[in-house]
Amino acid sequence: MIRVVIADDQPLVLAGLRALIDHAEDITVVGEATNGRLAVEVVRQERPQVVLMDIRMPVMDGIEATRMIKQDTATEKVSVLILTTFDADEYVYAALIAGASGFLLKDAPPERVFDAVRVVAAGEALLAPAATRRLIETFVRSRSHPQPDASQLLAPLTDREREVVALVGRGLSNADISASLVVSEATTKTHVSRAMAKLQARDRAQLVVLAYESGLVHPGGS
Repeated sequence: MIRVVIADDQPLVLAGLRALIDHAEDITVVGEATNGRLAVEVVRQERPQVVLMDIRMPVMDGIEATRMIKQDTATEKVSVLILTTFDADEYVYAALIAGASGFLLKDAPPERVFDAVRVVAAGEALLAPAATRRLIETFVRSRSHPQPDASQLLAPLTDREREVVALVGRGLSNADISASLVVSEATTKTHVSRAMAKLQARDRAQLVVLAYESGLVHPGGS
């Protein structure tokens, strides 16, 4: 059973998500929070696999709450799925940097919500929607400070690992990467895992962010 905590300051959203999740046989809600600070406390107490986290909440916003959850060794393995009302929320990018595994629209259909929870509970990043890549590209392009020198940031990687990170950054799945490089999926998974370890990336979502931040993948590039 996948244990979930819902954090949102709107009672109707909380009630709606709880009612929705109650229809999933393999997912259960173990806690609710109406602000970011309470969300951190509930997560520490309940130790869920997934948090459905709204960004705009009182007391502490969802970005800071996500950062605190991911920086705490007791809760760092909890996956955070950001809830947003539209796919261009300017704060979602910051949430991904803070450690969120992806984002989900609040009006997503039930099966989409269930699938999203299952994906991040399994330790993967919810990066399939084209909107996620578009979001990252938009905010990398708009940043005023220069990007880190790719040669320095990516120095620990082998040439093949660098190639794999670039493909991850472009939104390819492990199966797609394997087909592109003509290697097995097991080999691809090994390269991805080693790259994440060397770059100290929490998950695949942060690996995508690093690919853009380093300049390895350029906004709008193929």
